[in-house]
Amino acid sequence: MVRDGYIYGLSLLAVSAALRWATGSWVWTIAPLVLAAFFLWFFRDPRRVIPVGEGLIVSPGDGRVTETVSITTPAGPRQRISIFLSVFDVHVNRAPIGGVLSRVMYQKGKYLNAMNPASAERNEQNTVTVNGAGKDRGIEVVFKQIAGLLARRIVFNLSEGQTVERGQRVGLIKFGSRVDTVFPAEAVLRVKVGDRVKGGSSVLAIMPSGDSA
Repeated sequence: MVRDGYIYGLSLLAVSAALRWATGSWVWTIAPLVLAAFFLWFFRDPRRVIPVGEGLIVSPGDGRVTETVSITTPAGPRQRISIFLSVFDVHVNRAPIGGVLSRVMYQKGKYLNAMNPASAERNEQNTVTVNGAGKDRGIEVVFKQIAGLLARRIVFNLSEGQTVERGQRVGLIKFGSRVDTVFPAEAVLRVKVGDRVKGGSSVLAIMPSGDSA
């Protein structure tokens, strides 16, 4: 579980105890107890088996694939996969490849529904560029943490210049949200719209020269 779960959960348990003491009734404790249980569950952080192999691009988050599309960027043609995280999904985010964080850029914005295509440009978001190293050498992947209708805070725990491993925990988005992953056009997709994926363990795409083992 991430730290936020303990902060919210234990705070609400304290509120419940205070209400029990002040009112002498368990009735007033029901709402904070339910909320405490929800936050402890929501901020869960399950272990994941990270796939091994060259050129694998894994999902940065849990959720449902809502879009796979070819796009044009200043650096050339790319592919983009969008994943919607509902309030029921794990919201811990993970690095899609191993490498160096060459750019981390936070942008304030609106809180449109994460299913709305406009949310990719207008919502609060954090854009991270990873230059591959080791088995992921030569790959550049950009992923975005995009706040949704309910989300009000994006957490990213690392800084530019730091090194990450494939599948490493890097942050989270609180409540409903979306993550986009942009990678080279020549990568071979391993998912389709409607698929459910898990952060760090589901392979989104593989570079042609990569080993899918």
